[in-house]
Amino acid sequence: MIADRMRAINTQRIKTPLLALGGLLLAYQVGEWILYETGPDLVLRSLVLLALVIALVVLANWRYGLYLFLLWVIVEDLPRKWLGNSMAVYFGKDVLVGVVYLALAFAWMRRQVRSFRPPFLVPLLLFAGVVLVQMFNPHSPSVFYGLLGFKLYLYYAPLLFVGYALLETEQDLQRLLRFSVALAIVVAVLGITQGVIGLDFLNPREMAPELEQMTRLTRVAPVSKEVVARPSAVFVSDGRFATYVLLTLILALGLATHEFIVHGRRRWFAALGVGTLFVAAVMTGSRGAAVYAVITVLGLSAAALWGAPLRWRGRERIRRAIHGVLLTLALGFLVALIVFPEALGARWAFYWETLSPTSPGYELAHRVRDYPWQNLVKAFQQPNWATGNGTGTASLGTQYVSRYLGVPKLPIGVENGYGVLLLEMGIAGLLTWLLWTFAATVAAWRVVRRLRGTHLFPVAAAIFWFVFLLLFPFTYGGMQPYQNFILNAHFWLLLGVLFRLPGLATEAQYRAWAVARFRTAPAGPAAIAPLAGSARRVRLGHASGEGA
Repeated sequence: MIADRMRAINTQRIKTPLLALGGLLLAYQVGEWILYETGPDLVLRSLVLLALVIALVVLANWRYGLYLFLLWVIVEDLPRKWLGNSMAVYFGKDVLVGVVYLALAFAWMRRQVRSFRPPFLVPLLLFAGVVLVQMFNPHSPSVFYGLLGFKLYLYYAPLLFVGYALLETEQDLQRLLRFSVALAIVVAVLGITQGVIGLDFLNPREMAPELEQMTRLTRVAPVSKEVVARPSAVFVSDGRFATYVLLTLILALGLATHEFIVHGRRRWFAALGVGTLFVAAVMTGSRGAAVYAVITVLGLSAAALWGAPLRWRGRERIRRAIHGVLLTLALGFLVALIVFPEALGARWAFYWETLSPTSPGYELAHRVRDYPWQNLVKAFQQPNWATGNGTGTASLGTQYVSRYLGVPKLPIGVENGYGVLLLEMGIAGLLTWLLWTFAATVAAWRVVRRLRGTHLFPVAAAIFWFVFLLLFPFTYGGMQPYQNFILNAHFWLLLGVLFRLPGLATEAQYRAWAVARFRTAPAGPAAIAPLAGSARRVRLGHASGEGA
């Protein structure tokens, strides 16, 4: 204990003068920029300055850096829209998370954080090996496509270890979920407002041409001809907003059920998150987001009943939690119907006319079954599908590599995730992808089963549902959801959180046992010594990754 305290004091003595010196240099630079620079260039340099300040904070505390990174990935698209799709803003988050990795590595070497070995590490390394080899595929026009693909597939994978190390106590879990849901409520309200008053809200009049269509997209109901604006909120595309709302709705449902089990009563914050995010999912104008939102509510409610504690009181709390969630959704829709009935009615008409089998504009079977399958078959008709054309050659962002680096873009691409893997990395890439995703899903499911009957089960079930959706249904429909940096970063982070939950559950059970034992045991050192020894064994076991 004394050695750890002395080490912390010495580390602080080093950090303090470095932060002070960095602050003085940044203040001097700010003064020069304000005196001699104006306009958008000043804004861009100010963002660079902000990134430098954040880097200093992250080096001092990697946990702060993680939350800053989560905030950055959500709001970074907003300045991008106003700065002409600046790539400096786009890559800022990657520098930030790299600093988080570095700070966590230093903390791990000093044995200040937990670490573990993922159960699917070997299959994941096999896929990573294929990704690295395919970066140098002779069919690829440039290695820069390979670097792009590596970033999209694997750069955020270390967040798996960040998520595991983040949770020291259940308060850390609560803090992470509450932060995510609070941020999502703000973004959802902005998106709902944009869907009601018009797409000019939060969007500049003049925008980069490649962003113009994504931020001002509308749909028309095939029968009633109702026009549906698809809001993008703070993001550069409506699809990114829709998938983000669905992700955070899943987290809000897990948080609401978990808090109800723990506290035995409704928590207004989690309930507000569920209601707001469900209404936002409907207001996105995305049929996929709306349908998956309904399936998520029903599926997680059924899962909560299946995984409820065996005691009567625990099951009763679960039932009351589900009733509370359904009541929150009903109230949210009632408020939306009163405040903006026309916008909500237009979306209902669009959904009904395209999803109902009785409608002449029915499209559900085509979008869910026929279209993805046709694109998968199309992949076998394009060149080099067996051996691949190189990592990243059919991924998101290839237009930027071609434009800014002047390298040609291959005429390949399909809207099916497995087809993209074939075109980029051939049969080996597809097989290793299926291997690691299946192994990761099975390992995640084992954690969920292990937590059945505990108060952490709703959170585990919610994370597992998101992992399953992203790796299988979403990927079958296209590789864009997995390569979306928001979903990708949350996927790896939450997967690490999931593997840490059994340790938190065991520690909670031990604390309950220790309290009961302390109350009934006679006073004195002889009664306290066994409890201290058991506590030490629990800490050491979970620090080495047991129970993951």
